[in-house]
Amino acid sequence: MKRAAVQRDIAPEAANRLLGTRLLSPADAVDRQRVTVNLAESPLAWLVRRGHVSAAQFEAGERLRADFMRAGQAPRVTMRWDAAPGSSNFAAPDPTMAQISARQRFDAAVAAAGPGLSDVLWRVVCLGEGLETAERAMGWPSRAGKLVLALALDRLVAHYGIA
Repeated sequence: MKRAAVQRDIAPEAANRLLGTRLLSPADAVDRQRVTVNLAESPLAWLVRRGHVSAAQFEAGERLRADFMRAGQAPRVTMRWDAAPGSSNFAAPDPTMAQISARQRFDAAVAAAGPGLSDVLWRVVCLGEGLETAERAMGWPSRAGKLVLALALDRLVAHYGIA
C-alpha cells in the first residue's frame, strides 16, 4: 500500500471526529492548559499521523484490531437484553464461523507477538488506551511504551507478511 493512500485512508474526516476538551497537567502544559482533542481517534492512528509508526505497522495493527472486534472480544458497553443466566430458557450464544475464525486469527497474531509484547498490543491497539495510560498500568517508565509498541507491531508485520 502506498504511503499517500495510507495517509488518505487515515486522514481525519469531519464525520469521524468527536471533538472534546482536555486539561493538561501542569507538567505537560507548554503554552496552554486546555487543548482540543479528537476523542474518536485511535492511539495508533495518532502515532502514524505523526510518523512514529510506519504504514506497514499501522496496517498490521488495524488487522489485529479488526479481528479483535470481529471475534467479539471487545468489552460490552451496554446492557444485554437476552435471557438471564439463571432462567431455564437460557442458551449460550452460538458464535458464528466468522467469529470463530477471527478469534483464531487474533490468537495466532498475539502468539506471534510473544508474551512480553502482547500486553501492549491488547491495550493500545485493541482497547484504544493511550500509551501513557498503558505505560502506567504496566509499571513501565515514561516513553518506553512507544518503543515496545513498535517492536510488537514489527512482529505483527512479520506474522501477517506485510511488505
